[in-house]
Amino acid sequence: MISRRDLLKMLAALGLGSTALSSYAVAESFHERVTPYQLTPPGWTPGLNLRLAVLADLHVCEPWMSTDRVAAIVDQTNSLEPDAILLLGDYVVGRTLGRLSTPVRAGSWATALAGLKAPLGVHAVLGNHDWWDEATVQERRAGPTRAGLALEAAGIPVYQNQAIRLQKDGKPFWLAGLGDQWAFWLRAGEDDELAAKNSYRYQGVDDLPHTLAQVTDDAPVVLMAHEPDIFPQVPDRVSLTISGHTHGGQVRIFGFAPVVPSRFGSRYVYGHKIEKGRNLIVSGGLGCSSLPVRLGSPPEIVMIELGSGGEA
Repeated sequence: MISRRDLLKMLAALGLGSTALSSYAVAESFHERVTPYQLTPPGWTPGLNLRLAVLADLHVCEPWMSTDRVAAIVDQTNSLEPDAILLLGDYVVGRTLGRLSTPVRAGSWATALAGLKAPLGVHAVLGNHDWWDEATVQERRAGPTRAGLALEAAGIPVYQNQAIRLQKDGKPFWLAGLGDQWAFWLRAGEDDELAAKNSYRYQGVDDLPHTLAQVTDDAPVVLMAHEPDIFPQVPDRVSLTISGHTHGGQVRIFGFAPVVPSRFGSRYVYGHKIEKGRNLIVSGGLGCSSLPVRLGSPPEIVMIELGSGGEA
């Protein structure tokens, strides 16, 4: 948790301390909750009860998301006793606001995340900010990234268009990790055709067909994808897609999010979405972009129980 002194300092620096609403919006950014989902997707293996803890969009920096706060989130996640823990990207802070925040070395936050424990392991994908963090990565249009190397060094595998087969109580399932869809900024005059189709002007390293081609049997598939925009392309073969990125809008007023970083607007801003029998869960995430403000979208650890709820 952030200290009262740091909270007051941020309120004063942001000029937000004059209203109770602004104070609440900042304070809400530092109180994590656990959001549960229970569902049985179509075609899910009978008797396969799988508990997945999901952490998204940490955006680690001092003092908003310190390594001490990450360690506390790690302890809280472990206490939920999940079968596996999924990390959905955006570990780095991205833009910092003047002197209000400072980045944290990747090795420090990765070491904190190394404390996560689950019988079926901890699994990660990268987010757009993990790619945008380094000018050299953007220039060469390829990894590795600092974030990815730090996670691997901490013993946490990072998936880029890869699928692995796991088992729970002798019943198999596949975990697939999609490469980031917004990895590179499009440069001026470059990829005009792509830019015309992508109002956000990003180029990804995602390859969904290659990822799913690695699935070699009919066991159910859980797909990790940082941005939810891939969902309309996800086939019925995938039992559940899990995403972050949107922060649940970060600010939602009476359920409306004025700004959503998605070419689909608010269609996939937050929560459990079902389209044509296919299931998507979008986490509201834990950290903040730009300002340390959340309103109507508190930070959350998502806990998904598959096979223990009604059919979705």
